[in-house]
Amino acid sequence: MRISVLCSDSGHPIYPRLLQWCAARRPAHTVELAQGRAQLSGGEMLFLISCNEVIDADTRARYRASLVIHASDLPQGRGWSPLVWQILAGCADIPVTLLEAGDKVDSGAIWHQIRLHFAGHELVDEINAALFDAELALMDFAIAHLDTIQPRTQAGEPSYYRKRTPEDSRLDVQRSIAEQFNLLRVADADRYPAFFDYLGHRYEITLRKVEPHES
Repeated sequence: MRISVLCSDSGHPIYPRLLQWCAARRPAHTVELAQGRAQLSGGEMLFLISCNEVIDADTRARYRASLVIHASDLPQGRGWSPLVWQILAGCADIPVTLLEAGDKVDSGAIWHQIRLHFAGHELVDEINAALFDAELALMDFAIAHLDTIQPRTQAGEPSYYRKRTPEDSRLDVQRSIAEQFNLLRVADADRYPAFFDYLGHRYEITLRKVEPHES
């Protein structure tokens, strides 16, 4: 089987996992990891993973299946950063959905879902690791079920998440750590750090989980 994986940013945290996944699927399959549409060769399966590029119908038509992965119970939660928005809302049980890519954002037929369960203490690295495990498992599911899958159309009225901005990582100095812990734990210290302004200065926060004996 010829498989293409398109991830726009080699600096994205999932990229090393994708490199490992692609290497492990060879030589059983012909697998390429691309960073742009122009690099796609066509084939049986196209996975769009953290892809920032619009993939048109002509490009998708070069594959038997073009699939994306989205961490919400579609059609609820279409749009940007669904996992982060749901954790900020206090959700602990979050589905990760494998669906067909289409012209409209996150609107394609659903192939499969895996549910993530969070206890509430996980930091961004742990959250990402759980998400990436689910994404790679869904990719394996797609390969195994390409010939037999019966996708289901999304049903219900959709909702949408807006794109997050650096301002969304702002902490309120008048509120407690407990009140803002979800914001602290989803903040990416390298790309989108949590911060606050105080006494005329801006401060960024790096959060690390330690065992009791380390503190």
